[in-house]
Amino acid sequence: MAAIPPSGRQYPIGHGGQRAVITEVGAGLRTYTLDGEDLIDGYAEDEMCTVARGAPLLPWPNRLQDGRYEFGGVTHQTALTEPAKQNAIHGLTRWRNWSAAEHEGDRVLMTLLLHPQEGYPFTLSLAIEYRLAEHGLSVATTATNAGSQPLPYGAGQHPYLRVGTGLIDDAILRVPALLRLEVDDRQIPTGRLIPVRQTPSDFVEPRRIGATQLDTAFTSLLPSADGLTRVEMLAPDGGRRLTLWMDAAYRFLMVFTCDTIPQVERRRHGLGIEPMTCAPNAFRTGDGLLVLEPGQSATSKWGLLAVA
Repeated sequence: MAAIPPSGRQYPIGHGGQRAVITEVGAGLRTYTLDGEDLIDGYAEDEMCTVARGAPLLPWPNRLQDGRYEFGGVTHQTALTEPAKQNAIHGLTRWRNWSAAEHEGDRVLMTLLLHPQEGYPFTLSLAIEYRLAEHGLSVATTATNAGSQPLPYGAGQHPYLRVGTGLIDDAILRVPALLRLEVDDRQIPTGRLIPVRQTPSDFVEPRRIGATQLDTAFTSLLPSADGLTRVEMLAPDGGRRLTLWMDAAYRFLMVFTCDTIPQVERRRHGLGIEPMTCAPNAFRTGDGLLVLEPGQSATSKWGLLAVA
């Protein structure tokens, strides 16, 4: 019997010179290439996913303080998956086995039924469609309340982008956001919003990342005329432009320069650009939190477009 990859079954899709691989474990984006060049800092088939590389973050993105929240007058306690900071992080589905409900040459539809459990006693049906087309990669995440009571919900995803520069320091970044969320030493928002203009977090106008260190949640996003918010990462020689777009469902954006990941040799090799429908700690604060009634669905879309 052949060894099973750490991330389970692999679901490759392609279109033209684009190739991507989606995994059974976590329904994550393990690789994405254009003409053989990596567009994300992913991981090998024989590796386990680390630092949420390419992972969907469901039913909440980022951190939940103390893993504890109140909903509907009941206090819930989830496992502390970031024990050093006493937080629960990035939801409940990263290590679940998802199913490929549909798999074609250029698309795959991954599904999961998240049953009630301690800390999240709700029934949530999830579906993520990855599709490659002329305009690049699109990712549509749909959550449906399959239970009999309302439930709290938020979505995010965690790709690490690359533009062929080795370290990200030489890359040029544009983040169309006017505010960032102030956080404490546990990376939990304090409730204060800070203008980014003329601060180290200001990437409203494109500029070199340099030595800037970010583990920063942005909001007050500036969409284009078509309603999509576009974050741009460019190679300094103009050889590669990578755009992450997201629809209006994503009201927050996390940018992470990977300075603190455990794999020292992988630090600053990719830039975490994470669309989020809600703020960190939203299960406690309600900032951007969705409440899905029984039978109600919510869909959010984001994608990547690479131009040589």
